Amino acid sequence: MIQVGNALVSVYDKSGLEELCRSLSSHGANIYATGKTSEFIRSSGFEVKGISNLTGFTDLLDGRVKTLHPAVFSSLLALRDNREHMQQLSEMGIPRFDMVVSNLYPFDKVLHRGGAALDEMLELIDIGGVALTRAAAKNYRSVAAVTSVDQYPMVIRQLEENSGKLTDDFLKSLAVSAFARTASYDAEIASFLGGSESEFGENLFIHAKKKMDLRYGENPFQKAAVYRAFNGGSTSVLDASVEGGKELSFNNLLDLNIALEMAVDFRDPCAIIVKHANPSAVAEGDSILDALSSAYESDALSAYGCVIGSNRKIDLECARFLGKKFVDAIIAPDYEPEALELLNRRKKMRVLRLEGMSREKLTDETDIRRIVGGYLAQTTAVPELDPSSIRTVTKRRATEGELQSLLFGWKVVRFLWSNAVVLSRGRCTTGIGAGQSSRVDAVKIAVEKSRGASRGSVMASDAFFPFRDGIDEAARGGVTAVLQPGGSIRDAEVIEAADEHGIAMLFTGQRLFRH
Repeated sequence: MIQVGNALVSVYDKSGLEELCRSLSSHGANIYATGKTSEFIRSSGFEVKGISNLTGFTDLLDGRVKTLHPAVFSSLLALRDNREHMQQLSEMGIPRFDMVVSNLYPFDKVLHRGGAALDEMLELIDIGGVALTRAAAKNYRSVAAVTSVDQYPMVIRQLEENSGKLTDDFLKSLAVSAFARTASYDAEIASFLGGSESEFGENLFIHAKKKMDLRYGENPFQKAAVYRAFNGGSTSVLDASVEGGKELSFNNLLDLNIALEMAVDFRDPCAIIVKHANPSAVAEGDSILDALSSAYESDALSAYGCVIGSNRKIDLECARFLGKKFVDAIIAPDYEPEALELLNRRKKMRVLRLEGMSREKLTDETDIRRIVGGYLAQTTAVPELDPSSIRTVTKRRATEGELQSLLFGWKVVRFLWSNAVVLSRGRCTTGIGAGQSSRVDAVKIAVEKSRGASRGSVMASDAFFPFRDGIDEAARGGVTAVLQPGGSIRDAEVIEAADEHGIAMLFTGQRLFRH
């Protein structure tokens, strides 16, 4: 435990500083500060000593150099139990700093906001603040490294509870946060400078902060936690407010993420039912109730214990429709008060509200997958399918109704694990086959799950058909039109099969694998 006798303050963000200085002063600590920070503290009514009184230098180079001085860093790095260190400080008249309060220039915030020129970004790279933070954190047994406004209440509470002292455990926790902060800060800078010439830089940095521990992972024997990425404000299921129900699980979050991504991809009222990381039913409607009821009707069996995504406000009629249906979680942009009250009677149903959810707020990020000993990285943006680029390759052309239903199915199939096909009629799925090692099996499953509704449906496939058997199975199920990328060495045989069955077939030239 240390007594805070001298504190060095140099901050960009001055919010909450008055309360911290009041606490420090009330416990007899001397406050040293740099230029504008010193002016702010003095104007707030507290005594403060300018750091220039210690260094003998005013701010240099337009403020670029303020604290980079041997007197400052000797004070921070001196070992308190080393007699020679303490003697050197005494001989030179250097006070012992017991606390450093330093938040950094907002390089990361300006970067994520976008639009800043290179020169502006370079000026926002903090040097002195990072050096102060690292020096204090290195000597954390004797120096408190305070790096965030969010830490001020904890610091004040410690000072109050311990008569101006800080505990050893708290000092260590501050040091961990300090090194995490400087690591993240430097990673942002390296990514910015290194990513300007190519899609992927030489180094991969993952910047995230733990949001919460989870009860367990995919299975009870796995430990788990969830981290929120510093990704510039892309909307996330982690930003949703939990309005009711049990705590979220690892699997809930995976399914909710898919439900969110799909929900914002549709413009009309749309409901998505997700089960085990795959959409089991998707429907658009004139209202969200229409969409929700249509999705349930298409595969009510798979919906048991599902996650639901909606791109519209959930009203009372939707809540009544869900009735006693077993739903694990639901995410929507909003809820009518009466609907929320009704849903929250279901104590186990997680109810999430994510205001302002939209496609525009899902920014293109880097998708990172772990493999043993390394990582794979790829972009996430999926180009919009241009209807004019679609080629009809069969004798029969798709009707306008079939084409619209095919485009609907194409939006759905990209969210399924490959091999995948989607059967749909109008703006609703009728059967889904996903995650199969052979495409013909995916077709068989989709037809079987449709329970007869495949007749008159159309089929979208995430990749080409390597053999004609998939088309033969679709024809037996009553499919009338097929949308697929094309590109198989047996395209001619596949097209011939479609012509034999009177099926319209269209090629997109775009594959949608998801592994």
